[in-house]
Amino acid sequence: MEKAGKKTEKPIDVVALGELLIDFTESGSSKQGNPLLEANPGGAPCNVLSMLSRLGKKTAFIGKVGNDAFGRFLADAVSAQGIMTDGIRYDPRVHTTLAFVTKLPDGDRDFSFYRDPGADINLSHDEVDTEIIRNASVFHFGSLSLTDEPVRSATKFAVQTAQDAGLIISFDPNLREPLWETLDKAKEQIDWGLRQAHILKISDNEITWFTGENDFDDGICFLQENYPNLKLICLSMGPEGSRAYYKDFSVFANAFLQKETIETTGAGDTFCACILNTVLDNGIDRLDEEIIMNMLVTANAAASIVTTRKGALKIMPTYEEVINLISL
Repeated sequence: MEKAGKKTEKPIDVVALGELLIDFTESGSSKQGNPLLEANPGGAPCNVLSMLSRLGKKTAFIGKVGNDAFGRFLADAVSAQGIMTDGIRYDPRVHTTLAFVTKLPDGDRDFSFYRDPGADINLSHDEVDTEIIRNASVFHFGSLSLTDEPVRSATKFAVQTAQDAGLIISFDPNLREPLWETLDKAKEQIDWGLRQAHILKISDNEITWFTGENDFDDGICFLQENYPNLKLICLSMGPEGSRAYYKDFSVFANAFLQKETIETTGAGDTFCACILNTVLDNGIDRLDEEIIMNMLVTANAAASIVTTRKGALKIMPTYEEVINLISL
């Protein structure tokens, strides 16, 4: 892994657009036996930015929260991670989006969203700060900002702005089934996202669902044939490790399994941030097998650390913590 903090030419390394919300996660029980819930700042795009900030990169967020206590709490939390918040807008009528996260027996999570309406889907294209985008090197987004209008149009406007300015486009489908009217509509919008991106971070369950292929290599072939603009595809497989596909070769790296793992919230976002960090340090067209192996090892280690902590945005590991785990 290259030393964290290497600078790129533009004043902002990565700008992300999308959801910023409260993740209510389980935190024990009250004396009456009722579940206690902790309000953690969340939302995949800002989780990615938080890890990038830990690695010394300059980051900025574009999105919308309610003009309420939760919205102000989120904006403060994002700012405290070193993420530029000039692109955050406040909705005077619609409250901040909430998500209730339940841990399943297999360690995965179940999400219940209070988002119909939610402030994050009310971002309109005229509220997108295009100057922030033009001042960045990478634009990152996911599918949650494609579920509803007006944020869908705002996202597509932002992506077009980024493309016109020559940014590298990064996409993470981050499928959350309850937020889509139908899975066919989810596929339609994720297809659009894939057609815009140069970098794709996708999970094992997402690639199987989207491509219909149970063999991951067959699924990757489907993506490469149908989305030739994709230069780097990174597949996260949880405890089974990760793979990266670049040009005519692929690389596999084992996961870092820990007994202290408590939940997987934010692990994929941490993984994605390490991918973007490597691209920023080396360029999208100058990667080789050694660089990509180091990238995956670093990403797997960072994601593993996050699984031992509650929440995501506020608890991303430092560069030193990642290196220490790799060195064990």
